[in-house]
Amino acid sequence: MKRRITLHFPREAVHQPITYRLAVEFDIAAKILRAQIAPNQSGTMVVELSGDIDDLDAAEQWLEGQGLGLNRAAGQIQIDPQLCVDCGICSSLCPSGALTFAEPDCRLEFNAQRCLVCEQCIPSCPFEAIALVLDSSSVAAS
Repeated sequence: MKRRITLHFPREAVHQPITYRLAVEFDIAAKILRAQIAPNQSGTMVVELSGDIDDLDAAEQWLEGQGLGLNRAAGQIQIDPQLCVDCGICSSLCPSGALTFAEPDCRLEFNAQRCLVCEQCIPSCPFEAIALVLDSSSVAAS
């Protein structure tokens, strides 16, 4: 099973070997999709966790016990066709290939099934045509 979560690190927790401990102690694979963490500053990491459902639940409880905030809010990337000018900047940053620039008509194509929701495309869009739409039924913990 896979889960995408956002980890919020307080200043005092940024030095912890989180992904190592998830692998060793919980048999969880952690794929880091995006990280903004610096020494002695609070930080954020978007991570896809893979493993057995019971191990995932235990790992999330452990993460919260380490003082990390977890955001489990499910969301999806949406592109506003009224704002998008098909410049293709976002496609050059997309690690999964969900955003592609189709030739010969020079149109941006979005494959939602391939999207990791890593959010790297959002700040790259000069026209703010890309947004993360959160599922309102999700519960977030901090």
